[in-house]
Amino acid sequence: MVARLVVAAPSSGAGKTTVATGLMAAFAGRGLAVSPHKVGPDYIDPGYHALATGRPGRNLDAYMCGTGLVAPLFLHGSRGCDLAVVEGVMGLYDGAADQGELASTAQVAKLLRAPVVLVVDASSQSRSVAALVHGFASWDPEVRIGGVILNKVATDRHEHLLREALGESGVPVLGVLRRAPAVATPSRHLGLVPVAERQAAAVEAVAAQAEQVLAGCDLEALLALARSAPELSAEAWSPEVVGRPVAGRPRIAVAGGAAFTFSYAEHAELLAAAGAEVVAFDPLRDEVLPGGTSGLVIGGGFPEMYGGELSANEPLRKAVAELATSGAPIAAECAGLLYLARSLDGTPMCGVLDADARMSERLTLGYRDAVAVSDSVLAPAGARMRGHEFHRTVIEPGAGERAAWGLRQPERRVEGFVRGGVHASYVHTHWAGAPGAAARFVERCAGADGGPVS
Repeated sequence: MVARLVVAAPSSGAGKTTVATGLMAAFAGRGLAVSPHKVGPDYIDPGYHALATGRPGRNLDAYMCGTGLVAPLFLHGSRGCDLAVVEGVMGLYDGAADQGELASTAQVAKLLRAPVVLVVDASSQSRSVAALVHGFASWDPEVRIGGVILNKVATDRHEHLLREALGESGVPVLGVLRRAPAVATPSRHLGLVPVAERQAAAVEAVAAQAEQVLAGCDLEALLALARSAPELSAEAWSPEVVGRPVAGRPRIAVAGGAAFTFSYAEHAELLAAAGAEVVAFDPLRDEVLPGGTSGLVIGGGFPEMYGGELSANEPLRKAVAELATSGAPIAAECAGLLYLARSLDGTPMCGVLDADARMSERLTLGYRDAVAVSDSVLAPAGARMRGHEFHRTVIEPGAGERAAWGLRQPERRVEGFVRGGVHASYVHTHWAGAPGAAARFVERCAGADGGPVS
């Protein structure tokens, strides 16, 4: 059995990430093997979790992967660990729009049979905290709120008032954290600044978060609560679900570095299980693709923050364009889509697609139910996948480009591009929910050999 806690909050902004990361780092600092998890499609928080624990941060997304895979993916990620800490998303009961509890932290907690620690921003309340906690604890009797951590507490007097109010609630106070600027993580237009962009400062922030948790939380009580979680009857997920590996071990280059930080750990595992040799490269630093590359995966990130540097690396842009021209498989999501465009805010990119991208004031955000419009290296026409969009850019395609996806909600539209071996889209997908995509991509790479893909 894996001891486990879900760290949730009444709403965004209460301090979930700070507390969850601090708990991970504090327990890891005590010698425990800690498995970090994040509810939902967030890519940035898991980077801080990985820094705190020394293990890959993993996502648990009931929408993209299905409710049946939440526990198996959790068991896969937490194999061999003493403790798992799961950071929630938004408010405890907030999930996919118009889908009830689907993809909410509460649903994931129930699927994991895990106790919940509620992080409450107490900065503007005293006695009302008891009513708030009572409401969250009683809303769904299947959700077990095992304790509260009071965050942003101002003074000893403020703490006394909060504890007094919660004294008869039946929900114990497991921690009290004061306001502490040192633990803050800077944000910008799409959330927190990723670890890869502020490595030294991020290390200091995580250390400060651990110190704050050590000083203000009852770690023994939290660990006892985590160990009270019952056994899970599910079997651990395995990337071997892709089936028999293809012959030839095709080399697939995966973009990384500060500009391309959005990826799920299971993607590389699925590619490897399907028979690929997965090699990382950094489009900001490397002027050539890894030798023998027969396929390319370019995930999400922040190319808009590094447009000038990406453009200045002309040798690599040419190499990517040549690979695309050869027909080799290329899978690009969001930032990868922008990198393959002709330009981004007027700055030259790879020119693989007849399209120009630019920053926008409008945030496009939400889950997507997608159907493949065109046959591609990821999916046959008509295949369904679930994904997520999160961007402040728009892209204007030229005439004649084939769409990648038909989206069913929130409004019907086509999106993305399929050209030769290229599949490029704003939609982030989680291949654990559709392992056939990884297997299909590796099969196409094995058949590419630097030449056109049939």
